Amino acid sequence: MWNRKLGRTADHRKAMLRNMATSLILNGKIETTEMKAKELRSVVDELITLAKRGDLHARRQAAAYIRNVVADEKTGETVLKKLFDEIGPKYADRNGGYTRVLKTGFRRGDSAPMAIIELV
Repeated sequence: MWNRKLGRTADHRKAMLRNMATSLILNGKIETTEMKAKELRSVVDELITLAKRGDLHARRQAAAYIRNVVADEKTGETVLKKLFDEIGPKYADRNGGYTRVLKTGFRRGDSAPMAIIELV
């Protein structure tokens, strides 16, 4: 198996990565453990590649993965619209490497290595 198990069942892991990908697209950066950030990097890079394609099939594939969350309360813009209208065109001339993982230290409770993952 090519991916990290992260101490979770397959359904829990998939749901966690979907939620984290949605939060990263919504906020631009999140803080999590280092292993979760490294696993999330590949998921978000694939979503941004779909957004760069921009066709209807790519939009449907991305919509099937990310959560339907309202990104802007005033305009009612969703995370999917933000991904395809803002983030996709922003990286149109970039070939991969859309995210950055920065190590931040260790968590106080259990000394887990923490990292910040952000869009470049």
